[in-house]
Amino acid sequence: MLAILAISFSFSACTEEEPFETITADDEPRILNPIFANGENGQLPLITEISRDANLTMELTLTPSTFSTVTWLIDGYKVNEGTEIDMNLKAGSYHFKVLVTTGTGKSTFREGIVKVNPLANDPQTIEKGVERIITPGGTGIIYGYSLNLVKSLVIGGLSINDFSFNEDPDGDYLQYSVPNDLSEGKHRVLLVDEGASDYGGNTVTVTSSALATGGISRVDPNSVWHLTGLNMDQIASITLGGQTITSFTQQTATELVLTCPNLEAGSYTLTGKTKSNTALKFYSEGSFKEEISLTVSSETVLYEGHHYISWELPDGDPNKTFNLIAKEVFAAMSPGTTLNIHYSLNPGAGYWQMQTTTGWWTALPGTGTLDLAADGFVELVMTQEMLDLIQAQDGFLCVGHGYYVDRVSIK
Repeated sequence: MLAILAISFSFSACTEEEPFETITADDEPRILNPIFANGENGQLPLITEISRDANLTMELTLTPSTFSTVTWLIDGYKVNEGTEIDMNLKAGSYHFKVLVTTGTGKSTFREGIVKVNPLANDPQTIEKGVERIITPGGTGIIYGYSLNLVKSLVIGGLSINDFSFNEDPDGDYLQYSVPNDLSEGKHRVLLVDEGASDYGGNTVTVTSSALATGGISRVDPNSVWHLTGLNMDQIASITLGGQTITSFTQQTATELVLTCPNLEAGSYTLTGKTKSNTALKFYSEGSFKEEISLTVSSETVLYEGHHYISWELPDGDPNKTFNLIAKEVFAAMSPGTTLNIHYSLNPGAGYWQMQTTTGWWTALPGTGTLDLAADGFVELVMTQEMLDLIQAQDGFLCVGHGYYVDRVSIK
């Protein structure tokens, strides 16, 4: 027994070892904390939202910490190294990325959007449509609030003093001359006040290429077709549904007028070529594309424009409702007619709702208040009850808050 016990103690002594590090430079890097949100529908997630008087602060916990380098990037530019960041950003939205790399070249990253909000009394900007895409030597527009405080603009490091302040029911704006020597690409905008303090105005995209931004979603067959955009005088041809058009009714730097081919109703691929044999680009769904899908349909357009709506405005304000289609138009409609209301959102509105009513603000039968989340259209199939109520109660209205009516059509 004593001999066996002695052997047991001997084995126990041989297995006692000090703890040792098992992580090596060959291990895959991992970010353990914080947990980053995932994007949806191909969109980057919102990493954080702060006011411009607060700093962007974050600390990473990662592995293998001993063998990793951490690089922080904002809008693609390196702004810091190390496991912590603490920096101030001007108002606007930023592309955020943190990259972890080991000595053996293995890496991981997280990315998303950092949103920095202005303070209440700051000069601040909003985006309404495609006005943030500009061309050197052209004219640019910036919408926003408290823009009367702005004494100069800075874009891409170039100071701009050739601009005007304009008041408008749809929102105040600055109209400015784009410098001829402004380089292509994305540039941040600074709004400078009388005391030389500067405020973030988000970004503009500068291009010298032909870019179509309007008239690229639908068109009627064998009709006059207006394409709008930038540098449109560079376009040599348009191809829709395999039919190429090289003869135009009118062509300027901002507009191309042509006749749509006599195609059957449906969706067709739209492309184009410039005079230098490069692809015409289209700005659609927030990105630049060399081909898009365009709908050919025989619709009757009742209204086309950009009419803002907010039921928060006082009575008598023309933008409290949309009432630009006479009730006599509805008197001529038959039950089963489809009414399409195309709309776009005002990003600065705070919330977005739509309702279709009579002239007495009575909701049309079978409809209610719609919460809007993105630009789009509402389709109403008109019933006899709807048409009778519109005649009895002084016409048709679109009401709600935070959106523009861009087109109303029937088919």
